[in-house]
Amino acid sequence: MSESSMNHPNVSHSGNANNPDVVQSENKHMESHPVASAPTPDSVPIRAAIVTLSDKASAGLREDASGPALVEALRAVGAEVGVALVIPDDREGIERTLSELADSGKYDLILTTGGTGLSPRDHTPDATLAVVDKVVPGIAEAMRAASIAITPLAMLSRAVAGVRGRTLIINLPGSPKACREQFAVVAPALAHAVEVLRGEAYECAQAKTTGAVRRSG
Repeated sequence: MSESSMNHPNVSHSGNANNPDVVQSENKHMESHPVASAPTPDSVPIRAAIVTLSDKASAGLREDASGPALVEALRAVGAEVGVALVIPDDREGIERTLSELADSGKYDLILTTGGTGLSPRDHTPDATLAVVDKVVPGIAEAMRAASIAITPLAMLSRAVAGVRGRTLIINLPGSPKACREQFAVVAPALAHAVEVLRGEAYECAQAKTTGAVRRSG
């Protein structure tokens, strides 16, 4: 992952400054996907980052389909995607990437996709637990409960969710279809979670269906 990608996440290499960078770390190939529209005057969109974990996709041997699927899902709820990275299934690299994104102060939400299973190269949950300050077990519990209704294999998922600083990190599966399904489960709680982390939560929390957070003041 290049230093410029971390320091300038909103600069698109296609010439469109509103598109997130999609970075493949091994061959430096970059492509862009559209992001959410500008915030409305009375709300601030959730600022999101996406990290795809895949040895093959990061080496350019396979197309990343899950990252773009999450960009689309986030756009649909009004969130703003600042960067979409594709990196190898390397635990130290995952820990470093998640830490840098969260500590930059630019993102309310980080969604990872891939590396949540039982294979020797599935390190995403372990890396996430290593960098978060607190775990949010209800998110992973809700995703697994919903997925088990679709397939019993969902019980093999090790996905976790947690908070580092003021950033919520959520592990999603590597399948584009499963990503969309599990994102739909957690989406109604995201706006309030971000309000709490920003210190902007209002009394009487209600589930929201958009990725916009009410502007304080």
